[in-house]
Amino acid sequence: MAVLVISFNDRFTVTTLLLPESLLTFNMIFLSILIEAIPFVLIGVFIAGMIQIFVTEEHLKKLIPKNPFLAVLTSCLLGALFPACECGIVPIVRRLIAKGVPLFAGVGFLLTGPLINPIVVFSTYMAFGEDLRMALLRMGLGLGIAIIITAFILVLFQTNQLKRTKGETNEQVSTQKQPIGSRLKAMLEHAIDEFFDMGKFLIMGAMLAAFVQTYIATKSILGLGEGILASTLVMMGLAYLLSLCSEADAFIAASFRHLFPQTSLLGFLIYGPMLDLKNTIMMMAVFKIRFVLVLMIIITGTVLGVLLFVHPWV
Repeated sequence: MAVLVISFNDRFTVTTLLLPESLLTFNMIFLSILIEAIPFVLIGVFIAGMIQIFVTEEHLKKLIPKNPFLAVLTSCLLGALFPACECGIVPIVRRLIAKGVPLFAGVGFLLTGPLINPIVVFSTYMAFGEDLRMALLRMGLGLGIAIIITAFILVLFQTNQLKRTKGETNEQVSTQKQPIGSRLKAMLEHAIDEFFDMGKFLIMGAMLAAFVQTYIATKSILGLGEGILASTLVMMGLAYLLSLCSEADAFIAASFRHLFPQTSLLGFLIYGPMLDLKNTIMMMAVFKIRFVLVLMIIITGTVLGVLLFVHPWV
Protein backbone atom coordinates (compact mmCIF):
# COMPACT_ATOMS: atom_id res chain seq x y z
CA MET A 1 0.00 0.00 0.00
CA ALA A 2 1.46 3.37 -1.04
CA VAL A 3 1.11 6.38 1.24
CA LEU A 4 1.83 9.94 0.07
CA VAL A 5 3.83 12.13 2.46
CA ILE A 6 3.86 15.85 1.61
CA SER A 7 6.60 18.02 3.10
CA PHE A 8 7.43 21.73 2.81
CA ASN A 9 11.11 22.57 3.18
CA ASP A 10 12.93 24.89 0.80
CA ARG A 11 10.72 23.50 -1.88
CA PHE A 12 7.55 21.51 -2.20
CA THR A 13 8.22 17.73 -2.26
CA VAL A 14 6.02 14.66 -2.41
CA THR A 15 7.38 11.35 -1.10
CA THR A 16 5.79 7.95 -1.55
CA LEU A 17 6.15 5.44 1.28
CA LEU A 18 5.37 1.77 0.82
CA LEU A 19 3.66 0.29 3.90
CA PRO A 20 2.67 -3.36 4.26
CA GLU A 21 -1.04 -4.04 3.87
CA SER A 22 -1.00 -5.94 7.17
CA LEU A 23 0.29 -2.86 9.05
CA LEU A 24 -2.60 -0.77 7.76
CA THR A 25 -5.02 -3.54 8.71
CA PHE A 26 -3.50 -3.70 12.19
CA ASN A 27 -3.89 0.06 12.57
CA MET A 28 -7.52 -0.02 11.43
CA ILE A 29 -8.46 -2.86 13.80
CA PHE A 30 -6.59 -1.25 16.71
CA LEU A 31 -8.37 2.07 16.25
CA SER A 32 -11.77 0.40 15.80
CA ILE A 33 -11.34 -1.50 19.10
CA LEU A 34 -10.38 1.72 20.91
CA ILE A 35 -13.25 3.71 19.39
CA GLU A 36 -15.67 0.94 20.35
CA ALA A 37 -14.40 0.55 23.92
CA ILE A 38 -13.57 4.10 25.06
CA PRO A 39 -17.21 5.32 25.44
CA PHE A 40 -17.96 2.41 27.78
CA VAL A 41 -14.75 2.95 29.73
CA LEU A 42 -15.73 6.61 30.14
CA ILE A 43 -19.14 5.55 31.47
CA GLY A 44 -17.39 3.13 33.81
CA VAL A 45 -14.93 5.66 35.24
CA PHE A 46 -17.67 8.26 35.83
CA ILE A 47 -19.75 5.66 37.69
CA ALA A 48 -16.62 4.74 39.65
CA GLY A 49 -16.11 8.43 40.51
CA MET A 50 -19.71 8.70 41.72
CA ILE A 51 -19.27 5.59 43.87
CA GLN A 52 -16.06 7.00 45.35
CA ILE A 53 -17.53 10.38 46.36
CA PHE A 54 -21.25 9.84 46.93
CA VAL A 55 -21.57 6.21 48.12
CA THR A 56 -20.53 5.18 51.62
CA GLU A 57 -19.61 1.74 52.91
CA GLU A 58 -22.90 1.65 54.82
CA HIS A 59 -24.83 2.08 51.57
CA LEU A 60 -22.97 -0.79 49.97
CA LYS A 61 -23.32 -3.12 52.95
CA LYS A 62 -27.10 -2.77 52.76
CA LEU A 63 -27.06 -4.10 49.18
CA ILE A 64 -25.43 -7.45 50.05
CA PRO A 65 -27.47 -9.88 52.21
CA LYS A 66 -25.71 -11.76 55.00
CA ASN A 67 -26.98 -15.13 53.75
CA PRO A 68 -24.22 -16.50 51.45
CA PHE A 69 -26.60 -17.91 48.82
CA LEU A 70 -28.66 -14.73 48.66
CA ALA A 71 -25.46 -12.66 48.60
CA VAL A 72 -24.17 -14.55 45.54
CA LEU A 73 -27.52 -14.27 43.75
CA THR A 74 -27.91 -10.58 44.59
CA SER A 75 -24.40 -9.68 43.44
CA CYS A 76 -25.01 -11.29 40.04
CA LEU A 77 -28.42 -9.67 39.58
CA LEU A 78 -27.06 -6.26 40.58
CA GLY A 79 -24.56 -6.53 37.76
CA ALA A 80 -27.40 -5.84 35.34
CA LEU A 81 -27.68 -2.37 36.91
CA PHE A 82 -24.18 -1.55 35.65
CA PRO A 83 -24.55 -1.99 31.88
CA ALA A 84 -20.98 -1.65 30.64
CA CYS A 85 -18.68 -3.61 28.38
CA GLU A 86 -16.19 -6.06 29.87
CA CYS A 87 -13.47 -3.39 30.02
CA GLY A 88 -15.74 -0.59 31.25
CA ILE A 89 -16.91 -2.67 34.21
CA VAL A 90 -13.37 -3.17 35.58
CA PRO A 91 -12.94 0.33 37.11
CA ILE A 92 -16.43 0.09 38.62
CA VAL A 93 -15.60 -3.24 40.27
CA ARG A 94 -12.26 -1.98 41.54
CA ARG A 95 -13.94 1.00 43.18
CA LEU A 96 -16.71 -1.15 44.71
CA ILE A 97 -14.25 -3.64 46.21
CA ALA A 98 -12.00 -0.86 47.50
CA LYS A 99 -15.07 0.61 49.24
CA GLY A 100 -15.76 -2.64 51.08
CA VAL A 101 -17.89 -4.76 48.75
CA PRO A 102 -16.87 -8.44 49.16
CA LEU A 103 -14.67 -9.86 46.41
CA PHE A 104 -17.26 -12.43 45.31
CA ALA A 105 -19.86 -9.69 44.90
CA GLY A 106 -17.42 -7.68 42.80
CA VAL A 107 -16.87 -10.74 40.60
CA GLY A 108 -20.65 -11.05 40.24
CA PHE A 109 -20.79 -7.47 38.95
CA LEU A 110 -17.79 -8.14 36.70
CA LEU A 111 -19.38 -11.17 35.04
CA THR A 112 -22.99 -10.09 34.62
CA GLY A 113 -22.61 -6.37 33.91
CA PRO A 114 -21.42 -6.86 30.31
CA LEU A 115 -23.67 -9.87 29.72
CA ILE A 116 -27.09 -9.31 31.26
CA ASN A 117 -28.37 -5.90 30.30
CA PRO A 118 -31.10 -4.70 27.91
CA ILE A 119 -28.68 -3.55 25.19
CA VAL A 120 -26.94 -6.94 24.96
CA VAL A 121 -30.20 -8.88 25.05
CA PHE A 122 -31.74 -6.70 22.32
CA SER A 123 -28.64 -6.87 20.09
CA THR A 124 -28.62 -10.68 20.40
CA TYR A 125 -32.32 -10.81 19.55
CA MET A 126 -31.77 -8.71 16.42
CA ALA A 127 -28.54 -10.41 15.32
CA PHE A 128 -30.15 -13.85 15.24
CA GLY A 129 -33.09 -12.77 13.14
CA GLU A 130 -35.37 -11.74 16.02
CA ASP A 131 -34.81 -15.09 17.75
CA LEU A 132 -35.97 -14.52 21.33
CA ARG A 133 -34.92 -18.03 22.35
CA MET A 134 -31.25 -17.35 21.61
CA ALA A 135 -31.32 -14.08 23.55
CA LEU A 136 -32.98 -15.76 26.55
CA LEU A 137 -30.54 -18.68 26.43
CA ARG A 138 -27.64 -16.27 26.51
CA MET A 139 -29.10 -14.35 29.43
CA GLY A 140 -30.31 -17.38 31.41
CA LEU A 141 -27.23 -19.57 30.98
CA GLY A 142 -24.97 -16.58 31.49
CA LEU A 143 -26.65 -15.78 34.80
CA GLY A 144 -26.47 -19.39 35.96
CA ILE A 145 -22.78 -19.67 35.05
CA ALA A 146 -22.02 -16.35 36.78
CA ILE A 147 -23.70 -17.59 39.98
CA ILE A 148 -21.59 -20.78 39.96
CA ILE A 149 -18.35 -18.84 39.39
CA THR A 150 -19.24 -16.32 42.11
CA ALA A 151 -19.90 -19.18 44.54
CA PHE A 152 -16.43 -20.59 43.79
CA ILE A 153 -14.86 -17.21 44.54
CA LEU A 154 -16.82 -16.95 47.79
CA VAL A 155 -15.32 -20.25 48.95
CA LEU A 156 -11.76 -19.80 47.65
CA PHE A 157 -10.94 -16.15 48.48
CA GLN A 158 -11.58 -14.24 51.68
CA THR A 159 -9.59 -11.04 51.01
CA ASN A 160 -10.21 -8.40 48.35
CA GLN A 161 -7.20 -9.43 46.15
CA LEU A 162 -6.62 -5.85 44.99
CA LYS A 163 -3.03 -4.94 44.20
CA ARG A 164 -3.29 -1.68 46.10
CA THR A 165 -5.74 0.69 47.72
CA LYS A 166 -5.55 4.47 47.68
CA GLY A 167 -7.13 5.45 50.95
CA GLU A 168 -10.56 5.73 49.35
CA THR A 169 -12.53 5.55 52.58
CA ASN A 170 -10.79 8.43 54.35
CA GLU A 171 -10.94 10.61 51.27
CA GLN A 172 -14.63 9.86 50.79
CA VAL A 173 -15.41 10.73 54.40
CA SER A 174 -13.55 14.03 54.02
CA THR A 175 -15.78 15.03 51.10
CA GLN A 176 -19.12 14.13 52.73
CA LYS A 177 -19.56 17.54 54.36
CA GLN A 178 -18.29 19.58 51.44
CA PRO A 179 -20.58 21.61 49.15
CA ILE A 180 -22.08 19.77 46.20
CA GLY A 181 -19.88 21.72 43.79
CA SER A 182 -16.71 20.57 45.52
CA ARG A 183 -17.96 16.99 45.59
CA LEU A 184 -18.76 17.08 41.88
CA LYS A 185 -15.27 18.43 41.21
CA ALA A 186 -13.76 15.62 43.28
CA MET A 187 -15.88 13.10 41.36
CA LEU A 188 -14.55 14.40 38.03
CA GLU A 189 -10.98 14.31 39.31
CA HIS A 190 -11.41 10.70 40.37
CA ALA A 191 -12.97 9.82 37.02
CA ILE A 192 -10.09 11.43 35.12
CA ASP A 193 -7.47 9.66 37.27
CA GLU A 194 -9.30 6.36 36.79
CA PHE A 195 -9.52 6.85 33.03
CA PHE A 196 -5.81 7.46 32.59
CA ASP A 197 -4.99 4.67 35.03
CA MET A 198 -7.09 2.10 33.13
CA GLY A 199 -6.63 3.65 29.67
CA LYS A 200 -3.04 2.52 29.22
CA PHE A 201 -4.03 -1.08 29.91
CA LEU A 202 -6.94 -0.79 27.48
CA ILE A 203 -4.47 0.36 24.80
CA MET A 204 -2.17 -2.58 25.54
CA GLY A 205 -5.07 -5.03 25.32
CA ALA A 206 -6.38 -3.43 22.12
CA MET A 207 -2.94 -3.70 20.52
CA LEU A 208 -2.68 -7.39 21.39
CA ALA A 209 -6.19 -8.08 20.09
CA ALA A 210 -5.46 -6.18 16.86
CA PHE A 211 -2.23 -8.15 16.42
CA VAL A 212 -4.07 -11.45 16.83
CA GLN A 213 -6.83 -10.45 14.41
CA THR A 214 -4.28 -9.25 11.83
CA TYR A 215 -1.64 -11.96 11.90
CA ILE A 216 -3.50 -15.11 13.01
CA ALA A 217 -5.73 -16.57 10.32
CA THR A 218 -9.29 -17.07 11.60
CA LYS A 219 -9.89 -19.85 9.08
CA SER A 220 -7.08 -21.91 10.56
CA ILE A 221 -8.67 -21.61 14.01
CA LEU A 222 -12.13 -22.48 12.75
CA GLY A 223 -10.74 -25.57 11.02
CA LEU A 224 -10.00 -27.07 14.44
CA GLY A 225 -13.64 -27.10 15.49
CA GLU A 226 -14.86 -30.63 14.76
CA GLY A 227 -17.20 -32.11 17.34
CA ILE A 228 -19.11 -30.32 20.07
CA LEU A 229 -16.17 -30.13 22.51
CA ALA A 230 -13.67 -28.85 19.95
CA SER A 231 -16.11 -26.42 18.32
CA THR A 232 -17.11 -24.93 21.68
CA LEU A 233 -13.46 -24.51 22.68
CA VAL A 234 -12.71 -22.89 19.30
CA MET A 235 -15.56 -20.39 19.63
CA MET A 236 -14.58 -19.57 23.22
CA GLY A 237 -10.98 -19.07 22.12
CA LEU A 238 -12.11 -16.90 19.24
CA ALA A 239 -14.20 -14.76 21.61
CA TYR A 240 -11.17 -14.34 23.87
CA LEU A 241 -8.82 -13.35 21.05
CA LEU A 242 -11.18 -11.06 19.12
CA SER A 243 -12.06 -9.07 22.29
CA LEU A 244 -15.33 -7.76 20.85
CA CYS A 245 -17.64 -5.44 22.77
CA SER A 246 -20.57 -7.40 24.21
CA GLU A 247 -23.06 -4.98 22.65
CA ALA A 248 -21.89 -6.03 19.15
CA ASP A 249 -20.48 -9.57 19.42
CA ALA A 250 -23.82 -11.24 18.63
CA PHE A 251 -23.61 -10.08 15.01
CA ILE A 252 -20.24 -11.82 14.64
CA ALA A 253 -21.53 -14.97 16.33
CA ALA A 254 -24.56 -15.04 14.04
CA SER A 255 -22.24 -15.20 11.01
CA PHE A 256 -20.99 -18.61 12.24
CA ARG A 257 -24.41 -20.21 12.80
CA HIS A 258 -24.13 -22.30 9.61
CA LEU A 259 -20.70 -23.62 10.65
CA PHE A 260 -21.14 -24.43 14.34
CA PRO A 261 -23.91 -25.78 16.61
CA GLN A 262 -25.87 -23.43 18.81
CA THR A 263 -24.01 -24.58 21.94
CA SER A 264 -20.72 -23.40 20.45
CA LEU A 265 -22.25 -20.05 19.52
CA LEU A 266 -23.41 -19.67 23.13
CA GLY A 267 -19.83 -20.34 24.21
CA PHE A 268 -18.77 -17.36 22.09
CA LEU A 269 -21.60 -15.16 23.42
CA ILE A 270 -21.15 -16.02 27.10
CA TYR A 271 -17.40 -16.45 27.43
CA GLY A 272 -16.38 -13.29 25.54
CA PRO A 273 -18.17 -10.78 27.82
CA MET A 274 -16.80 -12.56 30.90
CA LEU A 275 -13.21 -12.89 29.73
CA ASP A 276 -11.24 -11.61 26.76
CA LEU A 277 -7.74 -10.46 25.92
CA LYS A 278 -8.13 -6.78 26.69
CA ASN A 279 -10.05 -7.14 29.96
CA THR A 280 -7.49 -9.75 31.12
CA ILE A 281 -4.77 -7.08 30.81
CA MET A 282 -6.95 -4.62 32.71
CA MET A 283 -7.76 -7.13 35.48
CA MET A 284 -4.07 -7.95 35.91
CA ALA A 285 -3.46 -4.25 36.53
CA VAL A 286 -6.10 -4.20 39.27
CA PHE A 287 -5.99 -7.63 40.95
CA LYS A 288 -3.18 -9.90 42.09
CA ILE A 289 -1.90 -12.07 39.24
CA ARG A 290 -2.63 -15.33 41.07
CA PHE A 291 -6.27 -14.37 41.57
CA VAL A 292 -6.68 -13.42 37.90
CA LEU A 293 -5.20 -16.74 36.75
CA VAL A 294 -7.45 -18.72 39.09
CA LEU A 295 -10.48 -16.69 37.95
CA MET A 296 -9.62 -17.37 34.30
CA ILE A 297 -9.43 -21.12 34.97
CA ILE A 298 -12.74 -21.10 36.86
CA ILE A 299 -14.52 -19.07 34.17
CA THR A 300 -13.20 -21.26 31.35
CA GLY A 301 -13.97 -24.55 33.10
CA THR A 302 -17.44 -23.47 34.25
CA VAL A 303 -18.55 -22.06 30.89
CA LEU A 304 -17.33 -25.14 29.03
CA GLY A 305 -18.72 -27.61 31.57
CA VAL A 306 -22.18 -26.03 31.77
CA LEU A 307 -22.52 -25.73 27.98
CA LEU A 308 -21.53 -29.36 27.42
CA PHE A 309 -23.99 -30.43 30.12
CA VAL A 310 -26.94 -28.54 28.58
CA HIS A 311 -26.00 -29.34 24.95
CA PRO A 312 -28.57 -32.17 24.54
CA TRP A 313 -31.38 -29.73 25.39
CA VAL A 314 -30.00 -26.69 23.54
